[in-house]
Amino acid sequence: MKEVVLITGANGMVAQELSKKLEKEYSVRFLTRKKQRANDFEWNIKNGTIDESAFENISHIIHLAGANISEKRWTDERKKELISSRVDSAKLLLDTLRKKNIKLKSFISASGINYYGTITTEKIYTEDDSPGNDFLSEVVVLWERSTDDFKEQNLAERVVKIRTAVVLSEKEGALKKMLPTINLGIGSPLGNGKQYMPWIHVKDICSIYEFALKNSNIEGAYNANSPQHTTNENLTKKIAEVVKKPLFMPNVPSFVLKLIFGELADALLEGSRASSQKIQNAGFQFEFPDLKAALEDLLNKK
Repeated sequence: MKEVVLITGANGMVAQELSKKLEKEYSVRFLTRKKQRANDFEWNIKNGTIDESAFENISHIIHLAGANISEKRWTDERKKELISSRVDSAKLLLDTLRKKNIKLKSFISASGINYYGTITTEKIYTEDDSPGNDFLSEVVVLWERSTDDFKEQNLAERVVKIRTAVVLSEKEGALKKMLPTINLGIGSPLGNGKQYMPWIHVKDICSIYEFALKNSNIEGAYNANSPQHTTNENLTKKIAEVVKKPLFMPNVPSFVLKLIFGELADALLEGSRASSQKIQNAGFQFEFPDLKAALEDLLNKK
């Protein structure tokens, strides 16, 4: 009998790739807003409704739900949505487990590398460092607090928080957004380009979730980013190199990004490094620790 893993954020890139890795060994179910597959179960975070049959014989939850941070300008309404999609969704899961008197073997949640703040410094952050004091770090702190509730209320034997960097994939996310202008020969770094961009290949982030699921000694917060650090400028140049396109446009000025994106521009213009030593010390090995190799894998597929 396979253990049941319930995954939220069903239509996201990571959820889809992760489910392919897990379905041989686990019975995978999804929580989604609209049922499309046999293993889909509906929920509505705003209305607080959920199909409780998704929880039958459940052993693990991998919580990936959360509105896209960089999709829209951060209006007051959007800020509430970014928090609610993470915190209220976790509360709905927790309330359902309590109601059905279920204790999970593990509750594994996405989190953000922005926990440490949207700033550019020479410091390399570890999981022992304190959170920042801006909006994104506030989102992550509230997100992780809602995750910790599962352990504190004895609804999960262990809780894991995966502080995720920029996920590189040819299907969606930052890389897909950067490619069109670079392919046209008009790509350019943002601001001064010196902001660090913690990153991770989509295969590696999925492997980290699988690693956390299968290893009962994994607990608490882990940075999920490649051990090789890069800046926005270097990432832009490496993409151009891999797709064999020239880069000759000047950097996009910071004030232009602030005019277009408002407060969200800070997330594009600032960034520091984070250490992934903790997850490596636990026994995880990155398949793509090198940026150029990761980009070649993603962009040179035939």
